[in-house]
Amino acid sequence: MRLFFKKFFSVRCVLSYLLVLSLWYAGMCCYYKIKYWGFSLSPKEVTDIWTIDAKVSFKAIGGDVEAVLGIPTNNDSFEILSEEIVANGYEINQDKENNVIVFKGANKNGKQNLYYRLNIYDDYKKEAKGALAPKKVARPILDDEEKIQMKKIWELTELQKGDRVQKVIKTINQEMANPTMSLVLPLNYTPKEFAEKIVHILSYKRIPARLVRAIKLEEGKKTDKPDIMLEAYFDNKWTLYDLNTASVGLPENWVVFQRGGVALLDVHGGENSKVMFSVLKSVATPLKMAEFRAKDSALLVPYKYSVYSLPILEQNTLKWLMIFPLAILMVVIMRNVIGVSTMGTFTPMLVAMSLVKTGFVPGLVCFSIMIFLGLLMRTLVARLNLLLVPRISFVVIFVIMLIQILTVIGYRLDYEIISSAIFFPIIITAWIIERASITWEEEGAKNTLKEIFNTMITAMMTYVVISSEYVRHVMFAFNEFNLVIMFIVMLLGTYTGYRLTELMRFAPLVKNKD
Repeated sequence: MRLFFKKFFSVRCVLSYLLVLSLWYAGMCCYYKIKYWGFSLSPKEVTDIWTIDAKVSFKAIGGDVEAVLGIPTNNDSFEILSEEIVANGYEINQDKENNVIVFKGANKNGKQNLYYRLNIYDDYKKEAKGALAPKKVARPILDDEEKIQMKKIWELTELQKGDRVQKVIKTINQEMANPTMSLVLPLNYTPKEFAEKIVHILSYKRIPARLVRAIKLEEGKKTDKPDIMLEAYFDNKWTLYDLNTASVGLPENWVVFQRGGVALLDVHGGENSKVMFSVLKSVATPLKMAEFRAKDSALLVPYKYSVYSLPILEQNTLKWLMIFPLAILMVVIMRNVIGVSTMGTFTPMLVAMSLVKTGFVPGLVCFSIMIFLGLLMRTLVARLNLLLVPRISFVVIFVIMLIQILTVIGYRLDYEIISSAIFFPIIITAWIIERASITWEEEGAKNTLKEIFNTMITAMMTYVVISSEYVRHVMFAFNEFNLVIMFIVMLLGTYTGYRLTELMRFAPLVKNKD
């Protein structure tokens, strides 16, 4: 039993268990953020925000005016980001229960303009589901001739394909030109009259149905007549139908603006009233939209205590901190697995972070110039036999002056490579120069150049990883992966075998033994 616990609860095994748990935790967090907050693995993905403007215009005839405008509510077809109402001189009452806005004004005369703006996002691509099951529909009262014609229509529906609602729509579309069918619309019918007739025919079979006004989300679209669709309760669910083709479902990039047969606009105390709709499109990143999606989810608390609820300035700072663990992992792999020696433990990581700011080629050239000139000056100062702290202080001051000179020259000559010097850490640059000088004196030029080369190779490999926009986005949006990286680093810390460079070093001994 003791051996069992020693084997399965060793440091390496425990860290392996924790690594698996961290992977599971990170996976669950990613799933939650993608599903409920709308996060994406791609930094270039954006969320479409559609603005629907409804302009109500009419001519007041003098006296009190009351205008009632039907409005949508949050449903499965879209989410409301914000609403704006502009009606100067009017009392505004938004009735959410009946989905209307009531404008009341006193002593109004002449042309009146009222505005309602709706910003929606996200789920407009999904099919809109209606409310709960409606009450039982009463059969219409028909005379004998209408009953015969109604039965004839239902008999004709059997010749069509589709569900019962689709069959009725297809039949009426074919038979509306028949003058003997008084139940069918005349030639000059409106879409609303057509939909009302379908509702009337469906009520004969006690199938609940209602009118739906829908708007197509199309950039720059303007219309004063929303499209009329039909919504019927069939097979225990509300289903939308196109009145022209009888196709099922809400078409792509359409939203339901109003349900029911009530008027879209009803004006008392005015004439020549109409509603003009216009559609505009804008975009936002999923990170910016996360707060609004989180409000609609059951758990808002995780978002309030996440880094995404912080101000933008703090978020931009944390974006760089979130990439540090990945850069550290690269350094650990290069030093403990591959076995390269560098000028300082995390110097390559800091150099790589600087290269991200400066750009690879400009930063590399500028950094090389600074190291070369710094080593040259350090060699000259070595003859003065200064103490350690003053000597390092001299190097730091020289680096600062060198950065100033290169920055001014780069600005005047508009030369990007030279102007990149300001982004390099001063202390780290000075320490590389001092460390290289000491190594040169103690171990020779070969080892010094080798360490500088390894440092630059490690920095360049780290740069390749952290410079990716996708990697930086994933590490910030799904920062739970830093927990995984932490346990990977700890597991690598338990490795005591040969490095890759050591295997290459001792390869001749193995051959001689064979």
